Amino acid sequence: MKYFFLSDGWVVGRVWEFGGQWNVNAWRRDPEIVCINLCIVEQGEKLWLYRVEDAVLMVEVKPTSDTLAKTIGQVVLKRLISAEQAIERLATAQTLPNSPDVEH
Repeated sequence: MKYFFLSDGWVVGRVWEFGGQWNVNAWRRDPEIVCINLCIVEQGEKLWLYRVEDAVLMVEVKPTSDTLAKTIGQVVLKRLISAEQAIERLATAQTLPNSPDVEH
């Protein structure tokens, strides 16, 4: 598994795997991308931890329509992190308690 942090107000866009952009018809399913419901705060910004399957190489993230006016557009995450790197970041950052009513 691989991981990444995603800011509040941003969503996953396109997804790439080894052969190029994720093809739902070829894979016969969407890529596995799950919000783990763990949040850290960096520079006053909430970052949520997401888990992706090993076949995913890169994900595009983009702001929701609510966030679009405050941002520059879209960003491509080129570097997903390992479980060890995610744990290290969680251990050194300010964390927020899990909130069961939050959907990500």
